[in-house]
Amino acid sequence: MNASAPLGLSRRRLLLAGLAGLALPRTGLTQGFAGLGTTAEGFSVPAPGRPFLFPRDHGAHPDFRIEWWYLTANLEGPDGTPYGVQWTLFRSALAPREAEGWQSPQIWLGHAAITTRETQFVSERLSRGGIGQAGVTAAPFAAWIDDWRLARRADAPQSTDQLAHVTLQASGAAFSYDLSLTATGPLVPQGQNGYSVKSAAGQASFYYSQPFYRVEGRLTLPSGPVTVTGQAWLDREWSSQPLASDQTGWDWFSLHFTSGEKLMGFRLRDGGAGYTSATWIAADGTPTPLAAGALSVSPLGQSPVAGRDVPTRWQVRLADRGLDIVTEPLNPQAWMATRTPYWEGPIFFSGSHEGRGYLEMTGY
Repeated sequence: MNASAPLGLSRRRLLLAGLAGLALPRTGLTQGFAGLGTTAEGFSVPAPGRPFLFPRDHGAHPDFRIEWWYLTANLEGPDGTPYGVQWTLFRSALAPREAEGWQSPQIWLGHAAITTRETQFVSERLSRGGIGQAGVTAAPFAAWIDDWRLARRADAPQSTDQLAHVTLQASGAAFSYDLSLTATGPLVPQGQNGYSVKSAAGQASFYYSQPFYRVEGRLTLPSGPVTVTGQAWLDREWSSQPLASDQTGWDWFSLHFTSGEKLMGFRLRDGGAGYTSATWIAADGTPTPLAAGALSVSPLGQSPVAGRDVPTRWQVRLADRGLDIVTEPLNPQAWMATRTPYWEGPIFFSGSHEGRGYLEMTGY
């Protein structure tokens, strides 16, 4: 078949679904969760000592196999009702290059969700690269799949970072959101100056965050529109083999403390004690990477979710900072029923520190 020849709509859908199945497998525990432990096979791999280059690194890195633009938001309505919002664009490559049209080896996948106390609203989009339906530009910044879009605001000051003032839109069968985000702090490198190690064997990614967004906008739900305000966290990460082959999933926390400080922490599960990593972020944005194993996360309670038991209540400890908290979900049923399903939702926490954040759990 000539890959650049026009295809009928049904044939395009079949081709897209088949390629996405190769790029983003549903399972693959012998190759890490969702195949993310598969060998790099000619793709570039992260190495320490590479500085971030902005705005270029806000864009895509087609020589790496997997990449994402991942935003979560803790929001409130006028009456104090809490909500959560997720927006994610994934890029997965079949080959370490870029090309135009149907020759492009890039697969794009979008996830959008709104979490309420009662319901998890979820939608998913899938597209090929090279044909204009999905992609990312670094400057002016825009990340999109169909009509879902995270992009620099038209009225953004020229002197600021491309991610400092953005808008966010997405919709599903029963929901939509339209939000405006303004950064009140700097971009934050995770790990050692952006080199984030994921296993004792040395698998790693390039990883930075914008955890200081203030948010305002509107959600549209079956019950009607809701004006919301709150805070959001954007993660940017790319790699070619981010997991070891025996790592079956992860538990990832982004925490906003009432003091203005932040914490990013994760545990990657491998059948044993697992591998943990964390970054403490001061209120002014100064990051302090913590040694592997410094963070302790322990499940305290499970919930029956989508036919399985999922730990939705956690104890999180970090002795270096006197942190000892218990997290509670806004909605224990915050299940992302997507091609590769996982749990993702807003959380509240109390104990030595108080605040709110987001929890993502895969591989359950």
